[in-house]
Amino acid sequence: MRQHTILVVDDEPTIREVVRRYLERDGYKVKEAADGPTALQLLRDEPPDLLVLDLMLPGVDGLAITRQLRDPEHPAALVAEGEIPIIILTAKTGEHDRIHGLELGADDYVTKPFSPQELVARVKAVLRRTHAGDPVAAERPLKFERLHINPRTRQVLVDDNPVSLTAKEFDLLWFLASKPQQVFTRDQLLDQVWGYAFYGDASTVTVHVRRLREKIEDDPSKPKHLLTVWGVGYKFEP
Repeated sequence: MRQHTILVVDDEPTIREVVRRYLERDGYKVKEAADGPTALQLLRDEPPDLLVLDLMLPGVDGLAITRQLRDPEHPAALVAEGEIPIIILTAKTGEHDRIHGLELGADDYVTKPFSPQELVARVKAVLRRTHAGDPVAAERPLKFERLHINPRTRQVLVDDNPVSLTAKEFDLLWFLASKPQQVFTRDQLLDQVWGYAFYGDASTVTVHVRRLREKIEDDPSKPKHLLTVWGVGYKFEP
């Protein structure tokens, strides 16, 4: 199996050292950057398989880097062959930044101070969904009145217009759409889509559902497909 490369971006040397040691112990190749400009250069020159990104960075902060990776219309957009998954590192007091990072397209987050084992578990879960042989690709496309979802190309069309989704947004949409009208709790979605339940945070699911609604619904405030089942979770209405 190919060795995955992880880029760890944090301005604290101790954190980079600990994270690198734990990731290398699990067989990953690790590159490091201590500031935003260095991270951007590495992302351009040697795109990694996954990015572990602190939000508070000198030069260019983590939110700006996430925006450049996820927004193709950004004047300094970074274009990589395949989308680079992002796990953001954020302080406990930085809930607004954490939510903003998820809204920009980060796949997951870990709150400082964090357990290195927890971070490795998150890395494994994200890579398992984005780089391993994806069982979704063996499924047939789903077609609804306005919405077409092709698992082989991971393409989503709304009224025949392509919609740009992050890897995790696609995984969440596919999981719900392939099980129409079934209701799932946020913890179940964390377990099935993100690959873990114990470390999960319901806000991760909430933000991804909100982003999906903004991209596939005519009126995100009155969704027709991605419905909230109050007190329980979410379901897909075909």
